[in-house]
Amino acid sequence: MAEKISVLISEEEVAKRIREIAEQISKDYEGKQVHMICILKGGVFFMTELSKHVTVPCSLDFMAISSYGDETVSSGRMKFSKDLDNSIEGKDVLVVEDIIDSGNTLHYLTGMLQQRKPNSIRLCTLLDKPSRREVEVSVDYTGFTIPDAFVVGYGLDYQQRYRNLPYIGVVEL
Repeated sequence: MAEKISVLISEEEVAKRIREIAEQISKDYEGKQVHMICILKGGVFFMTELSKHVTVPCSLDFMAISSYGDETVSSGRMKFSKDLDNSIEGKDVLVVEDIIDSGNTLHYLTGMLQQRKPNSIRLCTLLDKPSRREVEVSVDYTGFTIPDAFVVGYGLDYQQRYRNLPYIGVVEL
């Protein structure tokens, strides 16, 4: 079955906002190196584009943790399938996520990362869905605040499809 997808945020709007976030990150980390941690799989499109526009030195690492599976709403259960390759002790860490809705994943993740003794941890998300928040998380950089709709594109998927769309779209099931 082919789902109908309507454009919520255009490719041009996404690109412009990513450049703006990168500019702010570059100012905030001036004189430092930022260690960007991408939350796979969805965050890879966002972090790749974001890192191209960050002007301070940066290093990249990846984690895979999810609470969705093939569903359209969070299960609340964390599935952790890839840990970091490198230590974050003493580093200025920027966690890069595609979307924050319930907050459960990032709440769990930031607590776990804090135990690894980084110098600092900040959060960056392309999309924020605060109406779905179950656990409060402090987000430092937000691309767009969106309504409670199931979105795809720019790394976000529905049953592993639509990640490659260059815009953010709403799936109409």
